[in-house]
Amino acid sequence: MKKEVQLSNGIKIAYVEEGTGESLVLIHGFCGSSSYWHKLVPLLSKTHRVIAIDLRGHGNSSAHDEPYSIERFADDLALFVDELGLAKIHLFGHSLGGYVTLAFANQYEDKLASFGLVHSTPYPDDDAAKANRDKGADNIRQNGMEPFIKALVPKLFAPSHIETMREEVQLAKEIGFATSPVGAVQTLIAMRDRADRNHVLQETTLPVLLVAGTEDQIIPAEKTFTVDKNNVEQVLLPDAGHMGMVESPEKMAEAFKSFLNRK
Repeated sequence: MKKEVQLSNGIKIAYVEEGTGESLVLIHGFCGSSSYWHKLVPLLSKTHRVIAIDLRGHGNSSAHDEPYSIERFADDLALFVDELGLAKIHLFGHSLGGYVTLAFANQYEDKLASFGLVHSTPYPDDDAAKANRDKGADNIRQNGMEPFIKALVPKLFAPSHIETMREEVQLAKEIGFATSPVGAVQTLIAMRDRADRNHVLQETTLPVLLVAGTEDQIIPAEKTFTVDKNNVEQVLLPDAGHMGMVESPEKMAEAFKSFLNRK
């Protein structure tokens, strides 16, 4: 069910909610939306209250033209969790959503039961990646979303899936086209300036799930699997690119369920 809530900071957050049980919150990646999780929500909502949000500047949430930061996204989420009266949540973030998840775990660990990174990394951008963010922001300012998204989306999928998953590729493009240019530019700057949060993974005692894809061209597995501890579970999805939730939804759902059931 599609819903929305107005936060005390003036931001409207749109979200999808299904099921009952412990709260499981899903955060999409850059130029995505809650729709990125459309195949996973039905699989997980049989046992959990699943909430997939649209971050500020994305989907149907507010896109204020003001500086964003990864910490600000995490603050939005904290207000959202409080507004809905959620108890300790299981939080999973895809790519950009993983950066937000780590910032949330760093700032609001008391609100978490567990957390996970999906095709994400605790490492910051290197100089080349920072320059690429600036180039992308300039591209969007000058040309709008369409050329940027047309170049981006094919890289998100495993090469073998571009033809075999045409509907999913097209859906990812449509979600990207609908993203606010202001939101996209501000988010690129936020990602460019994000902090190194590997210490969060090293120091947390909460259960952590790390999910990577063998064919991920954006964030390779070694940048996701940065810690090896008893409380950290690593899952490598065969044949998946950067979009395992649509490229391999059953396997990802199995990984989530196994992780959630082990506690």
